[in-house]
Formats: sequence, structure tokens, C-alpha cells
Amino acid sequence: MAATAIPSTYNPLIKKIESGLSPFSSTQKFNRSSNSNGRIVAVMAPQSERSPSTTGSVKTAMTMTEKILARASERSHLVPGENVWVNVDVLMTHDVCGPGTIGIFKKEFGENAKVWDREKIVIIPDHYIFTSDERANRNVDIIRDFSLDQNIKYFYDIKDLSNFKANPDYKGVCHIALAQEGHCRPGEVLLGTDSHTCNAGAFGQFATGIGNTDAGFVMGAGKLLLKVPPTLRFVLDGEMPNYLLAKDLILQIIGEISVAGATYKSMEFVGSTVESLTMEERMTLCNMVVEAGGKNGVVPADATTYKYLEGKTTKDFEPMYSDQNASFLSEYRFDVSKLEPVVAKPHSPDNRALARECKDVKIDRVYIGSCTGGKTEDFMAAAKVFLALGKKVKVPTFLVPATQKVWLDVYTLPVPGSGGKTCSQIFEEAGCDTPASPNCGACLGGPRDTYARMNEPQVCVSTTNRNFPGRMGHKEGQIYLASPYTAAASALTGFVTDPREFLQ
Repeated sequence: MAATAIPSTYNPLIKKIESGLSPFSSTQKFNRSSNSNGRIVAVMAPQSERSPSTTGSVKTAMTMTEKILARASERSHLVPGENVWVNVDVLMTHDVCGPGTIGIFKKEFGENAKVWDREKIVIIPDHYIFTSDERANRNVDIIRDFSLDQNIKYFYDIKDLSNFKANPDYKGVCHIALAQEGHCRPGEVLLGTDSHTCNAGAFGQFATGIGNTDAGFVMGAGKLLLKVPPTLRFVLDGEMPNYLLAKDLILQIIGEISVAGATYKSMEFVGSTVESLTMEERMTLCNMVVEAGGKNGVVPADATTYKYLEGKTTKDFEPMYSDQNASFLSEYRFDVSKLEPVVAKPHSPDNRALARECKDVKIDRVYIGSCTGGKTEDFMAAAKVFLALGKKVKVPTFLVPATQKVWLDVYTLPVPGSGGKTCSQIFEEAGCDTPASPNCGACLGGPRDTYARMNEPQVCVSTTNRNFPGRMGHKEGQIYLASPYTAAASALTGFVTDPREFLQ
């Protein structure tokens, strides 16, 4: 079903979220405090209406993204197109871009310079680590040496490449690790040297990817000059069918607006469907806004957000919500109850097609993993499909958990309706490959010995985020992006398959 574009002056009333806060509420501040049992709890400050910023007698309203950047730049009001110096709350880099960022930092600030704040920099090896490639291993050595020299508090090191479980500090894929370790907080600014840093927008924060030069500057100065993006609003309403996942929603949206449809724009997701999504599903939604050219994606923080954050952070955070009369560049509305499972055909994320329309596409392999599709709920979804049919996969099926925690969940959490079986047991019975070490795996191709890398021109159904030529290895490989439901269904048939055949 096509989305309907609404004039930017039209602002429908969105119902209040479960916590009692509306996505249009005035700013609320959450303090972290200990109760009598010493447990960290979130306490909401008394609600009070705060008038919008004003210029003379003219009231001005802002979107969520504009409010977050206004707070971070110490400005009372911002409008799209303004360039402002933004104070950064968290900077993330990893083994691919870390060495370049560090090199620029040392060149511009001095060999003996200290980073602006050792507790606000997160360094995560995750991309090219389980490989014998000497240059990839050297990258990890560089970020390790730098982190130890700078006493970086949040360096998630990996030393023993033969057994990831022997590394208590190692986490896995940066974007999911950032969320699980409590670095994603409403109202903050998180910048990272990876385009899918926008994943963290699921927490109601401004999160976007930046280049090594910008990151090197942030590393020394703690701030960055940013242009305020205009906002596109996506209103998703209706009950989510049991055969759809967030991956279907974002592929539907990207197919609707194209890979350039949100270029340097914020994508804000609201509506009853979005409110019903779990945090992991919201991450999937925000993770792929960059595939539409988006600067960032955001979901208003609510009771689901705060529940996820319990026990993960002790820092104060201040959620922001778009004002009711905020100006949006465009607004798109979707009745989710009428959508069908979709895929993105080679070689672009906006090459959308219904899964049932591709039923004659023979495939060679299935890949379930990455920051987009390698979370606990992604594997639970795949296991649900395998369980429903109870048959063996017909093509090699590779499983790459995003983090150590996800890997543990795959081996310990019972799948609902399975009689106590775990994902790993169901995967084994279905003939899948043994779940691999947590990392980015073949999502970005990597060295030739990267697990599940496509070294031949094969056809793959994948839960990853990009299907450009060469993305997962061989430049002539064909990648069909899909939800974990569709990926699992396709593994069972050997063709691109609509999961409704097994889920209804």
C-alpha cells in the first residue's frame, strides 16, 4: 500500500503513550536515583508546561531533532539549515575507522594530546576481527594501544580471537553493544564513525554517522559543527500482522521515498504501530534511515524505552518531543495492517518488491545477522518459522549473533511454543550452520576468510542492511534484503519465500 503524503501544515493528534507522556509533550527530565534498596530507578520530575521558545511575541515550535540539537548547542531555538556548534555526549569508533580517526586526532591536536573526555568515548572492535588478515588485526592493535594510553573507560577489547567467550570485555557489533551497555539515552547526541550509528535514534536521541576527520576533531574538542536537518514524519498506524517485522516497515518506506528521499533529513517515526514495537524492532527501523539518505532517525521515548534502560545507565537524561505545531517538511501515513512482506532486490535498498512476487528467484544461501538483523528477537523470529515447518533448510544458512549477549540468548532462551527448545536447538534441527562468533561478519564483506563471506557470485537472502554490488563479498553476488521471517522461510524452500505460508 502506498503512503499518503500530507502537507507539512497538517499535524494529526497522536494519542498519548503509555507512560502518560505524549510525543508532543513539553520536555521532561529523568533523574537517576537510588531507592531504599539501592536499586537504580528513574524518577520523573513534576510535569509542567514549558512555553515554546519565542522571538519577540512570535511563538516558535520545534521538532524533536531540532530540540535535541538546540539543547546540545545551548540555543533556545533552531530552524532547519542553521549551522551550529553541537556539544557531543558520546563519540563511538571501531576497528575500521578508529585508526584513521586516531591518526587525525594526533596530527591536529598533537602526539601527546589527551582526548576531551575519556568517559564519553566508546571504542569497539567488531568489523574485521575473526580473521587472519594482518592489516585487520593491526587495526585492533592500534585502537587497543590508543585506548590504554588514553585510559578510555569504555574500550571493549578482544584479545583471544580463537575464543570470544574468553574475552569478558568484548561485546560485538557496535550499534547493538551501545544500546545494551547503556550508551543510548533520550535527548542526547551520539556520533559514530559508522553510517548505521543512526540505530540509536530508537532511544529518542540524535545519532548519526560522521567521517574520520570530524571524529578526530570531536575526539579532541568534544563538539562538532552540524547543520540542522528538516524533519520528515512517518505516521505508522494499525495492528501489526503476525507475519510482518520492522524490517518490512523500513523497506516499505525506503521503497516509497527512494534511497535519496530523505537526504540530510531527519526521519521521525510515530503512530500506534511504532508505540507497539519493542526496542529492538525500533532499532531496526532507525538503523536503515541512512539507506534513504537520512541524517538521523528518531522514535519518541516512552515507557518501552525507559523499561529497556533500567539497570543500563545511571546518568540523567532529558527526553525531547516534537511540539504539536512543529513544522515538518512532509508527512507520510501508513496503514500497517494492509502491508505485506517485502524484500529489496539487487542492487539497491529501494528496489522494493513483494516477497510473493519473487517466489521464482532461486537462492544459494541465507544470512541472518548484522546490527540490522542479528538481535535476539531476529533469531527468535527465524526460529519461529523453522519451528512451524519442522523441516530442514535447503540452502546453507548462516547465523551471526550481533553481540555476546545475543549469542548467549540464542543458546539459553526458550522459544515460545517450542516446549522449551532454544533457538540454537531449533537451528541445529533445521540444519543451519552453528551460530558464529558475535561480530559484523559478512555484512561488509571483509577479508576473504571472513565467516560466510560471499566469495562466489551467489544469490543470498539476507537480514543485513545493504545490497550494493560487492557488499557481502563478490561483486557479482546478488543480495535480497529481507526480514528474519522471510529469510528463514526462504532457507526452507530454496527460493525467495513469503513467510505467510508458514505463519498463518
